[in-house]
Amino acid sequence: MHEERHFKQPAFVRDVIIGLSDGITVPFALTAGISGAIHNNMLIVTAGIAEICAGSISMGLGGFLSAKTEEDHYNNELKREYREVEIIPEKEREEVREVFANYGLSKDAQDMLADEICKDKKVWVDFMMRYELGLERPDAGRAHRSAFNISMSYIVGGLIPLMGYIFTSSTERGLLSSSIITILCLIFFGYLKSKYTGQNPLMGSFKTTGIGILAAASAFAFAYFFNHKM
Repeated sequence: MHEERHFKQPAFVRDVIIGLSDGITVPFALTAGISGAIHNNMLIVTAGIAEICAGSISMGLGGFLSAKTEEDHYNNELKREYREVEIIPEKEREEVREVFANYGLSKDAQDMLADEICKDKKVWVDFMMRYELGLERPDAGRAHRSAFNISMSYIVGGLIPLMGYIFTSSTERGLLSSSIITILCLIFFGYLKSKYTGQNPLMGSFKTTGIGILAAASAFAFAYFFNHKM
């Protein structure tokens, strides 16, 4: 027997990807940049933790507002569709027929299906929301879950680059250890992210890792230059 397997939590995975992506890259670039100007692992770790706190709050709030905006947009469109079904039912019924016409159904089939759907106002409106506007009903409480998922993922990702500085005694060793740990995590994360999103895993891993290295190298070079040339 053929069994179809579909991933059931795309929203959760999207949140984790967003949080981890910035959570790994931004603190990595920040700590690498600071290590180019400061030779004190404790200060670097303190600055990294401060950034993680601020970044997780900012990213979580961004996720909350994004999900809330999506929810508000859906509810506004839902009210509008109910109002239009009441005020201009024939026009809305014709739009139902147009949906089926786009699938190549005959005129008789369009009329029959439209009549059946329009018997129930809720079914009618849900049909219009999905097939005319392309909107899916947001999950209840999605905004709060999104904020939590993104914030926690950002914190987890942000702690990875700090490990190198926490368990070493010098900035040079800290930067080297942090770079090795973070690059390995970026390779692994980029691979998984691309696999879940249907992209080429190897290419996605390469891109994710390359962006992280470029950001960290740029920050380090910038801080090093101004610390030694100014």
